[in-house]
Amino acid sequence: MYIFPERTVDERMKKRAIPRHIGIIMDGNGRWAEMRGLPRFEGHKRGVQRVKEIVEVSSNIGVEVLSLYAFSIENWMRPVDEVSVIIGLLEKSLKGEFLNFMKEGVRFKVIGNRDKLPENIKSIIETTEHVTENNKGLILQCAISYGGRDEIIRAIRKAINQDLSPEDITEDSISRLLDTAGIPDPDLIIRTSGEQRLSNFLLWQSAYSEFYFTDTLWPDFTKEELLEAIHEYQMRDRRFGKVAIQKGLNIGVGSAF
Repeated sequence: MYIFPERTVDERMKKRAIPRHIGIIMDGNGRWAEMRGLPRFEGHKRGVQRVKEIVEVSSNIGVEVLSLYAFSIENWMRPVDEVSVIIGLLEKSLKGEFLNFMKEGVRFKVIGNRDKLPENIKSIIETTEHVTENNKGLILQCAISYGGRDEIIRAIRKAINQDLSPEDITEDSISRLLDTAGIPDPDLIIRTSGEQRLSNFLLWQSAYSEFYFTDTLWPDFTKEELLEAIHEYQMRDRRFGKVAIQKGLNIGVGSAF
């Protein structure tokens, strides 16, 4: 396991809370390849290599959950050849990283609409989840064939099937029906490639998340920039709807902020 030197994880970072849950929208693989005159699948291959590094870094610094937006439900509409490459890379990555998951104590979990996945991919996912479910390290939550709206719709259908009464419909009851049940909401969501939107990622769960947007394309997103994103997160004042006076600050009661 990679160990960061003291100059990388400085005292300022260690004195402040590391986000429990980080979500990353890994955007820009195709553009990275096109900018270099390469076919788009080369960008996806490079992106997979970047995932391994970011997972290791997150585990080392004490992140509890890392959620990666690997393949959206809308991505099924991409050209068939590109979809085939992405699905093939997912299969290869899961098979190749299995031993590392066990060695590093990573618990693997997939969120998304599995009905759309090929049977071989579903089988690999289910096996990996089962075998790693008792691991005590980082929870690696991959969003595959995932869409936030689709997830909420599926949760509502579960509520109907369970005959929940209107009085039983609460934030907690809905949260327990989502793919992310039992997982804390993301503290920090990072999006690469310069886009500044969620693109249907963890819509319910991100209500109070902090956001970090970067122009860096995903294949170029380094561990140093991850640490920079975390440091920026640590500098923010998270109020969760409270006013500053409730946090002991000297602001007049009549303040509009």
